[in-house]
Amino acid sequence: MDFHNIFVLIFLAGTFFSLILEMFLERIDFSFRSKHGREIPEILNGQVDVETLNKTCLYEDAKYKLWIPSFLLETVLSLYLVFSGFYPALFGWVWSWTDNSFFAAFLFLLLGGIPGAILSLPFALYSEFGIEKQFGFSNMTFGMWLGDEIKGFIINMVIMAPLLLIMTALFKYASDWWWILLGCVYFVFSLGLSVIYPLFIAPLFNKFTPLEDGELKTRLEELLKKCGFKASGLFVMDASRRSGHSNAYFTGFGKSKRVVLYDTLIEQLTTDEIESVLGHELGHYKHHHILKKLFFMVPASFILLFGASFLIKLPLLYTGFGFLNVDEVPYQMMFIGVFLLSLVFGDWATIFTPLANYFSRKDEFQADAFAKKICGTGEHLCTALIKLNRENLSEIQVPKIYSVFNYNHPPLLERIAALK
Repeated sequence: MDFHNIFVLIFLAGTFFSLILEMFLERIDFSFRSKHGREIPEILNGQVDVETLNKTCLYEDAKYKLWIPSFLLETVLSLYLVFSGFYPALFGWVWSWTDNSFFAAFLFLLLGGIPGAILSLPFALYSEFGIEKQFGFSNMTFGMWLGDEIKGFIINMVIMAPLLLIMTALFKYASDWWWILLGCVYFVFSLGLSVIYPLFIAPLFNKFTPLEDGELKTRLEELLKKCGFKASGLFVMDASRRSGHSNAYFTGFGKSKRVVLYDTLIEQLTTDEIESVLGHELGHYKHHHILKKLFFMVPASFILLFGASFLIKLPLLYTGFGFLNVDEVPYQMMFIGVFLLSLVFGDWATIFTPLANYFSRKDEFQADAFAKKICGTGEHLCTALIKLNRENLSEIQVPKIYSVFNYNHPPLLERIAALK
């Protein structure tokens, strides 16, 4: 480890910047919750009680107390793996097994993720079977949890493998233009995944059944028709098998588009409230929010890949972290360069979070306004948001700086104030 290396210094600065910022934000939220978490805002009188707020504070405190050791140990592990020379040793061991750059990259990423997975395991188990069960959310059995983890791992490998194969092939056969070709592949792959996910991946975890005929289905279909939204159907997801948390969302692309309602959502809200929630989601569609984000993300991805195409060719990037001291980086090592760049600059992404959250919250306000307009009133969306907040034990009031960094949706009170 070369502590005079610019990339090493950026990595260390980013790690400690993230550590201090995250600890500061969570501590600020904890202190604010301790002082104001049990106060009932005047606007919510009669809709939220002290007992619920007390339970919410206990739930958030429990998650916070679990997050502290988890986050600190993850940071320590990250530093240890870098300082100990684990990654160069792993690369050397993998390369001794195969001289194929694709298999070397696949094995490196697979084995390199094992320490982090082992560390996170007890925290994940306690979160699911300790905290979530204690507060009445988790309905998971250990067998179900293990099955989900295995399926998730296999799906990630299936998705990662072809992208990794294409990337390593481009390093070899298109060394000067790999970044633009990989950007195009990633864009097409993402669109394809949005079509495949609702049809083949989501059903591996949950059962989706068509919404039964009745007033709710009629109202929602009329709303979809009114907004000109064509979907392959309205589906109910058996979310209650795993959790008591509730939600609704659009998924898919083109003919695979579908509206999904959690069964817990249907149990908790009235027909008017569910209609208003769907109206909010349709607001995102009518205002082209997903398309606008895509128009931003695609150029941003190409810019990042363009920058990476220069940096991964710098021997300085590799030597600082204990890899071979070479005058020219061979294509077989370029995947290591991409991995090192994610280490070096990964924690600095937090700087851009407030900006991303600002635009996301702006979209949410716009979608709320659309729901109010299309449904003729904002009252039903207000009561729906209050119920969802209450049933999910979400905080009602949070410090402004905390929401700026951690909330991509506006806090409850801000949404209600805007709707009223």
